[in-house]
Amino acid sequence: MKIEKFKVLLYLKRSGTDKNGKTPIMGRITVNRSVAQFSCKLNCSEKLWNPRESRLNGKSKEAVETNAKIDRLLVSIHKAFDTLVERKTDFDAVSVKNLFQGGMDSRMTLLKLFDRHIEEVKSLVGVEYSLRTIPNYIYTRQRLAEFISSRYKVSDLAFGQLNEQFIREFQEYVVIKCGLSVETVRHYLALLKRVCRIAFKEGHSDKYHFEHYTLPKKLEKPPRALSREDFEKLRDLEIEEHRWSHITTRDLFLFACYTGTSYIDVVSITETNLVKDDSGALWLKYQRGKNGKLCRVKLLPEAIELIEKYRSKSRKTLFPHIEHGALMWNLSSLKVMAGIDGPLTYHMGRHSFSTLITLENGVPIETVSRMLGHSDISTTQIYARVTPKKLFEDMDKYIEATKDLKFVL
Repeated sequence: MKIEKFKVLLYLKRSGTDKNGKTPIMGRITVNRSVAQFSCKLNCSEKLWNPRESRLNGKSKEAVETNAKIDRLLVSIHKAFDTLVERKTDFDAVSVKNLFQGGMDSRMTLLKLFDRHIEEVKSLVGVEYSLRTIPNYIYTRQRLAEFISSRYKVSDLAFGQLNEQFIREFQEYVVIKCGLSVETVRHYLALLKRVCRIAFKEGHSDKYHFEHYTLPKKLEKPPRALSREDFEKLRDLEIEEHRWSHITTRDLFLFACYTGTSYIDVVSITETNLVKDDSGALWLKYQRGKNGKLCRVKLLPEAIELIEKYRSKSRKTLFPHIEHGALMWNLSSLKVMAGIDGPLTYHMGRHSFSTLITLENGVPIETVSRMLGHSDISTTQIYARVTPKKLFEDMDKYIEATKDLKFVL
């Protein structure tokens, strides 16, 4: 192949100036009559740009650093051109571009690494991850793909194209455009941060983009539990027989209050999860669907009564299955029927077990932590903050125990 013309031109894309007044630097490779454009993944202040020299004027920090990157870029392009010439095969400008960039197909890109990480997480379900964590990764990946397509008009980005501005704009996108809560946004950014850390460790990125970026502050939400009055309202609520779905939902919620089971566990426990101890007492023994931790709860008479009420040979599970959406809808109706103020969710049954049934009745917090299957006792300590009754009782005991003490100064 005879090379009649080879040229590399750098220029500014003035229509792409960002919020900081920086303008992207673009490139154009010409080989004979073929042309290929590319992004240099660099930007600069337009007033410093010298179009004749394709460099920045002056000796400012920005000029020196950007010019050094331009020099390395031009060396890579010429090296790719020389390599193709040595192969003695026909090539064009696109071939030079793909070779010096590594080609999108051969480079590790953001979404490609995200997909790989999702598959790795899937392979560790039941070992290090819960099955319910998978949707979090998938939703984050979908939002990233939507943002990249909307903002950059491409299907994926190389890690060299990322910066802190990308992170901030993605945060603004999911908050303003998607209308998601700060807590959800924080979760999305935490997963993006994890993937960026992997890219930096594996050498796909020359910098860790979250090094100076702080995630939105996590909102402290104390667990919500029913008051004893509201619990009794729901427990004693008379429901018409034809509303069997509401009756079942109420009973499943009460079972959570008596045992601390979450929704994913109560709809999956079977006869094999019931065991008797040496004294004949019945225990519920199961592994949490969230973290695989073993839970053991000695069943109260009320819980045993609910199990017997729904025991059936026609299904494997102890209780009939109700879809989560239908269950939440029924709970909203039960809240109105029972005259309960405030929200009512199934997980509040687990919180109520922690407070009304255990902590307020003197069960040690270490025992409650084991019954709930918490990975860390600090999680259980959150429930202790919402048990003022126990605090008052313990203070009364303290005052009674110290009433005869005399302090001498």
